[in-house]
Amino acid sequence: MDEVRSPILIVDDDADIRAALQHVLESAGYPTIQAPDGRAALTTARSQPPGLVLLDLMMPVMDGWAFLLERQRHPDLSSVPVIVLSAHLKGPRGMPSGANACLAKPFDTDELLTLIAGLYRA
Repeated sequence: MDEVRSPILIVDDDADIRAALQHVLESAGYPTIQAPDGRAALTTARSQPPGLVLLDLMMPVMDGWAFLLERQRHPDLSSVPVIVLSAHLKGPRGMPSGANACLAKPFDTDELLTLIAGLYRA
């Protein structure tokens, strides 16, 4: 019987980026689920606990910083690793608290897959 693996939750308001990440990850053997913003991501993560979250920072409804804060209030989500993927990593906010790693957009997919291999929880 096949092992059931936790999906990687892709959180980005850009549908093209979500689709591209889904293609890369599923080609590498990772199951995926998606959400267009932080609020939808929290709902999705509660119903389908992910093994890892790929998180954009700049999104409508609930941005990535608010998602990181809110997920800390949920014991079942607070330990899930998060990789922030954003063009907005520089500046006064720097690396978001609660993120395990960050990659600036545009990023190298091999570098992303290496980070995922080290953090993903099946």
